[in-house]
Amino acid sequence: MGALGRALLWLQLCAMTRAAYKLWVPNTNFEVATNWSQNRTPCAGAAVAFPADKMVSVLVREGHSISDMLLPRDGEFVLDSGAGFGAADAGRDPDCGAAAPALFLDPDRFSWHDPRLWRSGGAARGLFSVDAERVPCRHDDVVFPPDASFRVGLGPGVGPVRVRSVWALGQTFTRDEDLAAFLASPAGRLRFHGPGALSVGAEACADPSGCVCGNAEVQPWICAALLRPLGGRCPPAACRDALRPEGQCCDLCGAIVSLTHGPTFDIERYRTRLLRGFLPQYQGLQMAVSKVPRQNAGAEADTEIQVVLAETRPDGTGGAGRLARALLADVAEHGEGLGVLSAAVRESGAPVGDGSAAGLEGSGMRAGLAGGVAAGLLLLLLALLAGALLLRGPRSFRWSRRDEVAPAPFVAPLGFSNPVFDVAGSVEPPSAPQVENSSVSRSYFVNPLFAEAEA
Repeated sequence: MGALGRALLWLQLCAMTRAAYKLWVPNTNFEVATNWSQNRTPCAGAAVAFPADKMVSVLVREGHSISDMLLPRDGEFVLDSGAGFGAADAGRDPDCGAAAPALFLDPDRFSWHDPRLWRSGGAARGLFSVDAERVPCRHDDVVFPPDASFRVGLGPGVGPVRVRSVWALGQTFTRDEDLAAFLASPAGRLRFHGPGALSVGAEACADPSGCVCGNAEVQPWICAALLRPLGGRCPPAACRDALRPEGQCCDLCGAIVSLTHGPTFDIERYRTRLLRGFLPQYQGLQMAVSKVPRQNAGAEADTEIQVVLAETRPDGTGGAGRLARALLADVAEHGEGLGVLSAAVRESGAPVGDGSAAGLEGSGMRAGLAGGVAAGLLLLLLALLAGALLLRGPRSFRWSRRDEVAPAPFVAPLGFSNPVFDVAGSVEPPSAPQVENSSVSRSYFVNPLFAEAEA
């Protein structure tokens, strides 16, 4: 049985014993583009350089032609079948050009305490883990990839990293003596480094109500690793009065349901109940369910069940609050059968940008729109009234030049004066429009209101 087969068998055993497991994600493989400074693997004829003062194990799956290679202080190449290196002239690949050497990135950049570098086995859709529980907990089985090389920093050494078991290089370590011998070997030193210590031997969680993760002591290092790409600061939450659940590094929007339970409570059964019967009814939510230390001092129980309902949409639809209240109603009706003794809820506030100020602004916009519509209707009514009056008069207005014809006797105006000509310097219109048959003029103005009808 190969290493991959043994890894799959070990994962099946973990599932049978209800043990949770965490999978290590990154690797130091030669063909992975993100391991290189140019975000691509070296092209044919390129010069290759590894950090001179580092130790690293590198899996090579293919054949590569290179012009030069700077090796690390200590390390190994694990060659897959058919893999290897051959010499080639520099610039053999025209795409390479005269580029700088391909630099292998620092293999020590991967930390055990970085939550982004782990994946939980068997995670269901809609579920997530608080940040401290994304890193292996003390009851977890840890699996390193059987088909990849890797290197892990064990942290600052504030205390030993303790887990149930470690699976690496085809071996399962469940005793500290065996693991210590492996870590001291050349293969172990190439894959694990740093002042921190790694320990195994904890029992799988046998309590149906769940077990506390046990990462509270190292949570500051977990949060530091998680927030390093953000400059060490949490991004602002998209809501007012944001919440910070136990084990979470930054505030979030949503709701937290805290449950106290009796001896018959089963956390897996309750989690399944929420996933199947409640969560699908609410869009834009993720849920985390775990046992955490109880925050209230002097409480009878020192632990509680924390149900985190996180809003995933920036506008915050309020689904978390509605689901939290639905869970309270469910506890009131079925709590005895579920083994839940009591429940409490905390909710975050409204999304940022929503509230009284926004409401006033919206009201002002609606009032302005209504006023504009009313003014438009009034102008339309006046225009219709003016049109009705104009229909009673002549359909065209004519005027004569004073130097060509004698002034006509004054008659009462039958229409309106043209404002286009009521300006200084323009041709002076007659003091009053003329009756159609009073004179003939070669200069005239046709009222556009009646031009089409007259035509």
